[in-house]
Amino acid sequence: MEAAIILVFVIGYLAITLEHSIKIDKLIPALVMMAICWALIALGLESFPQWFDSGAHALIDGFGLLGHDDKMHLMEETLLHHLGKTSEILVFLLGAMTIVEIIDYFDGFSTIKGFIKTKKKSKILWIFAILAFILSAIIDNLTATIVLISILQKIVKERNVRIWYAGLIIIAANAGGAWSPIGDVTTTMLWIGNKVTTGNLFGYLFLPSLLCMVVPTLIATFLPVFKGELDMDVAVEDKPKSRFSGTMLYLGLGAIVFVPIFKVVTHLPPYVGMMLSLGVVATFAEIYSSSKFSLTDHDSSESDAHAHHSPVHHSLSKIELPSILFFLGILMAVAALESLGTLYGFALSLKEGVPMIGTEVDGAKVSDLVVLLLGVGSAVIDNVPLVAASLGMFSAGLDDQLWHFIAYSAGTGGSMLIIGSAAGVVAMGMEKIDFFWYLKKISLLALAGFIAGALVFLFTRTLF
Repeated sequence: MEAAIILVFVIGYLAITLEHSIKIDKLIPALVMMAICWALIALGLESFPQWFDSGAHALIDGFGLLGHDDKMHLMEETLLHHLGKTSEILVFLLGAMTIVEIIDYFDGFSTIKGFIKTKKKSKILWIFAILAFILSAIIDNLTATIVLISILQKIVKERNVRIWYAGLIIIAANAGGAWSPIGDVTTTMLWIGNKVTTGNLFGYLFLPSLLCMVVPTLIATFLPVFKGELDMDVAVEDKPKSRFSGTMLYLGLGAIVFVPIFKVVTHLPPYVGMMLSLGVVATFAEIYSSSKFSLTDHDSSESDAHAHHSPVHHSLSKIELPSILFFLGILMAVAALESLGTLYGFALSLKEGVPMIGTEVDGAKVSDLVVLLLGVGSAVIDNVPLVAASLGMFSAGLDDQLWHFIAYSAGTGGSMLIIGSAAGVVAMGMEKIDFFWYLKKISLLALAGFIAGALVFLFTRTLF
């Protein structure tokens, strides 16, 4: 039965990668795969010799000796646990995405768009890469990608050029998210799990993450697609639609930055702070929407309709709900493999079967190659369950170098495939980027950055 579940996952994963060929939206195979995997677990529960306790991050002793009712109860508890953990991530993302859409409702990102004063393609590439690196650390890599691609669509009209920029934005956003506790789902998991602290995460990973962004961007500047200038006409000179644009931008970004502060003070999960931030931003949005919008250079009837429309309702209707459902399907499907101990066993075999010098944990060397393979695996499967499995494998203390290396590898390794990270998935949806186009054009650039950053980390960790 376990082989059948793995087969279902593989088939579902292939359907996701071949989305554009089979003309079926990726969220459909993700949701179907999730449902079938858990259905097969329920039907074959008696045949499984082991069960992985995600809460304790260990296999349950004597699982095979339990009765059918006890196993069913354990499965239901595990399913509820994974749904709860997945929902924490999804609610967090929903809050962040809604704040971003509220900022966009007031055309707040026109302030960022105003930074772009050049038409030279290579300079614009560096501007977007740096913005992605910084913004992803503040508003997470997923949200930063959404923001920057939205701006990109207003500046770069030619899609064949724009998808190249989008590919580099994915790399830069994932690199920027690795050194911030709210920048990536995996770093948030390690942060919540008391494995890393904000200060040491920055100290260990800022320079490797910076190199992970700089190297691919530097290589890309020599590619023919980034030579010459863009024909942007008046796109960059567009004036904001609202006089509250700048206010809502800084309020929204400030509200998101407030989330880790709220977590440190209250010790509550980040999604609670995100909901508070959303509530505050939404309150100001409702107040400002009752004020008169600037009608300069805009049709008055359109502006009146804009002013009387609830910004919160409008923003909720604009968020990338298909991406959220896709994320739900993927995470819950991989949770099925995790619950059977499949991922744990795979990671354990890597730990024992690859003898190399690495970080010492519990008297044994944890191979650096294993952690690097974790990064590659995050591009193929998903970084969240792989990091969850590593939490169960290793018992290193707070701010151990192992956790920082895992945070880097899992956070940046997903850039090597477009479906290897939430940022890539969103970019794929927004720009309809083909899986194989990304594999041929961007993956090698991402790999170069990943290796460069890893080498820098392996060197700098000896200095601490």
